[in-house]
Amino acid sequence: MTLSCQGIGINTSREVAIGEAYLLNSGVTEISMREISKTQVDSEIDRFQAAVEATSNHLRGVREQIPGDTAPDISEFIDTHLLMLEDVAISQATISLIREKQFSAEWALQVRRDELVRVFDEMDDPYLRTRKDDVDHVVGQIQFVLAGGEPTHSDNLEGRVVVARDLTPAETIMMKNQGIAAFVTEFGGPLSHTAILARSLGIPAVVGIHQATTLFRQGETLVVDGAQGVVLADPTERILHHYRERISARLKREADLRRQVDLPTMTTDGYHIYLQANIELPEDIRISLDNRADGVGLFRTEFLYMNRPDPPSEEEQLEVYLAAVRELNGIPITIRTLDLGMDKSTGAISESGCMPAVNPALGLRAIRLCLKEPELFLPQLRAILRASAEGPVRLMIPMLSSVPELMQVLDLIERTKQELSNQHLHYDASLPIGGMIEIPAAAIAANAFARQLDFLSIGTNDLIQYTLAVDRMDEEVNFLFDPLHPAVLNLIQNTINAADQAGIPVSMCGEMAGDPHYIRLLIGMGLREMSMHPSALLEAREVIRHCNLTNLQERTERYFQLLIEQPNSTALFEEIFNLT
Repeated sequence: MTLSCQGIGINTSREVAIGEAYLLNSGVTEISMREISKTQVDSEIDRFQAAVEATSNHLRGVREQIPGDTAPDISEFIDTHLLMLEDVAISQATISLIREKQFSAEWALQVRRDELVRVFDEMDDPYLRTRKDDVDHVVGQIQFVLAGGEPTHSDNLEGRVVVARDLTPAETIMMKNQGIAAFVTEFGGPLSHTAILARSLGIPAVVGIHQATTLFRQGETLVVDGAQGVVLADPTERILHHYRERISARLKREADLRRQVDLPTMTTDGYHIYLQANIELPEDIRISLDNRADGVGLFRTEFLYMNRPDPPSEEEQLEVYLAAVRELNGIPITIRTLDLGMDKSTGAISESGCMPAVNPALGLRAIRLCLKEPELFLPQLRAILRASAEGPVRLMIPMLSSVPELMQVLDLIERTKQELSNQHLHYDASLPIGGMIEIPAAAIAANAFARQLDFLSIGTNDLIQYTLAVDRMDEEVNFLFDPLHPAVLNLIQNTINAADQAGIPVSMCGEMAGDPHYIRLLIGMGLREMSMHPSALLEAREVIRHCNLTNLQERTERYFQLLIEQPNSTALFEEIFNLT
């Protein structure tokens, strides 16, 4: 039997699964414009509210089914959707359209959905831009109920590969509990909730396969290769045998990695490499501790500002930061100040009177926004400083582009310290202050920044994007997103050298640091601290324990020398670091 077809999409994990295809029909047809009479308005509003209530009840039921030992961030996805169902931006705005425009419930909800999605599409941050998935998921569930559907799937899914246009967090969690082998979706990217949940729940998955629901047939055998982003249909026995061996090897490797969790992260010639964790939500701290992170190299604070009309207060932030410091119990934490733009933040920011940026990625965001809106920034500085009184805290500034900009920040920090002293509030007077090097200008001028800061952290996600003028979320150009581009490597090397010359630590908190393929090169370039997703720590530790620093330095020097003559950086890299 020959291979009938294959689908290529976006990989979400390194997992592989084999199972029968189960094509999931959402049951929602295309929504068309429909108006109602004035006499129907009240009953239409009642129908809409009933659908919202039914959807809420369903989500609460799913939340109750989540096992108690499940990572807390899993239930966060359900909580987010429950909050959105209660949010006036969806519920009251839709009701207003029904009442004022005399739209049907379905059409009013669709109009409101389109308005919200346009806002998310204008956001510059790739992760936050994909949060429009939440809007689609919540709206889709309500539309499904309005169409007369029941938001449950009663079929036996044990061992099957679910193929769908997209999956909501509730559906994903339910299907995990029903024992699905894997899932494949037409929509979604590497930062979508669908992909994040797949990684968190350990479900093999490939997302973004266009026309997947028509490409594959009900009941046929599928191989889902989450590492390569490939789905194979109707595979031969030889192919099945190959993937069964891969599954067996992966399970053995995971057990081996877990047994090494308490071994020192040290090269064979005795050099310690510090592995830290990137924290998206406070719940990630537990995974970081379980995987023996040396610290938190990046504690993102954006979650505090999202899905709310006003910014969090100083006390609210302090409570969150103190909880993290106490849970880490002496392990250092680096808290990054707000990295949002005016186009994707709280009501207080959006009311600042500024026009939306033509190109938000190059506009008013991160430290630029904080300096322009000190009433937003100062409460966060106070909260971080006060949290430093109870444990080893470092403060990190995102998106620095010039030294005068940095001096403004340092001046604000000094003034804030003085205010706290005058109010007899405790803080660490020697709190280390660092900067993210994620703009090419900052990497080129890294020497100047290193003289003013206590540490540097290389943010490769934006650094690569800005250097190569490539949006990695854009399917038309994301193949050009290349961490091994000579220009990118030169900027990274310049930053590492600048930190070494200034005698300050330098780390990397971009995704490049958590990729096992690049760890050897980064160590050879002089990097001794890396911060990554907590789930990547075990494999990174294992790679490092098989490294010899002297050997890697020689290989790296050879790589850079040959890179000038041989522009195919990937092939050369794989040859020199024995990855072929």
